[in-house]
Amino acid sequence: MNFELTDEQSAIFDMAQSFGAEHIAPNARTWESDGTIPKELWTNLAGLGFGGLYVSEDRGGSGLSRLDATLVFEALAQSCASVSAFLSIHNMCARMIDAYGSDALKDRILPKALTMDTILSYCLTEPGSGSDAAALKTKAARDNAGYQLTGTKAFISGGGYSDAYIVMARTSDDGPKGISAIVVEDGTQGLSFGGLEDKMGWRSQPTRQVQMDSCSVPAENLLGDEGMGFKYAMAGLDGGRLNIAACSIGAAQSALDQTVAYMAERKAFGKSIDQFQGLQFRLADMEIALQSARTFLRQAAWKLDTGAPDATKFCAMAKKLCTETGSDVADQCLQLHGGYGYLADYGIEKIVRDLRVHQILEGTNEIMRLITARHMIQ
Repeated sequence: MNFELTDEQSAIFDMAQSFGAEHIAPNARTWESDGTIPKELWTNLAGLGFGGLYVSEDRGGSGLSRLDATLVFEALAQSCASVSAFLSIHNMCARMIDAYGSDALKDRILPKALTMDTILSYCLTEPGSGSDAAALKTKAARDNAGYQLTGTKAFISGGGYSDAYIVMARTSDDGPKGISAIVVEDGTQGLSFGGLEDKMGWRSQPTRQVQMDSCSVPAENLLGDEGMGFKYAMAGLDGGRLNIAACSIGAAQSALDQTVAYMAERKAFGKSIDQFQGLQFRLADMEIALQSARTFLRQAAWKLDTGAPDATKFCAMAKKLCTETGSDVADQCLQLHGGYGYLADYGIEKIVRDLRVHQILEGTNEIMRLITARHMIQ
């Protein structure tokens, strides 16, 4: 078994890391304060091929593997987890359109999605259905022109900011099999948005409710077949969980790197604090935890790429392990900075805030444990 990245994979990581250091890191706090990300950033990222990381090359995408993509998100998250995670959402949606959309829908949506002139958002969660996602109530009633959508989606990254939304809606009352995936484009009559959510972290991402009141959508905006939307949504989440795991690892690595540098400069009792054995043990434990989580993440990505039968289980396990490891490492880094870690100027408190939500979204870590257990006992 070869654990070494190929030259191409190393180049992908280095390119993303360099872009983030130059274009994201210097602006991350400003964007957080503003509550939005300038859209020109996305077109610049798309110029590197990051607008369709695993969209097929036949459709103009980069055609990368899931493992390759995790390298992009890990590298970008070293500059800002919020920005990196938003790119993950767009890519998850682009892949769904590539995999399940009609040729007409692909022709209309994908070219601008790949250049990120069209930004995509994913709409599954509702005010009354989070972990129990199949209990969603948004309706999509069929009419002569297509579908009339009515309902509300909650906690939508890019709500009121994105250009198109993949909405999971109920086309029948047949439980999960009654859910379909439909693309709703910005400007559609009946589409509106709630107020900007005031969040603990991910503050640069605009987050709002997406509201539909008899929202008329053409039939060709259906992804795949009616009743298959929940399956498509869950398939998209396997990769999304890997990406969020990668974001946690990348941001935590940044926190650790900054902490090692800080400890070499910070003096107490006549010497730099990195010379105290007790603190060296803490650094070692964090390094071991991060390297272990990273290795597990890449194994899970390899399983998803190769179509392994236990890929969903490993994606769930990786998401739980990496998001909890990332949060724990970031919190310890804040502690090692002492009072300075609590100040925004040092950047550690932002990482702590941004990473906390990773244990909730893309399926809570409690659900990740449930998925893992069910695969063990089935």
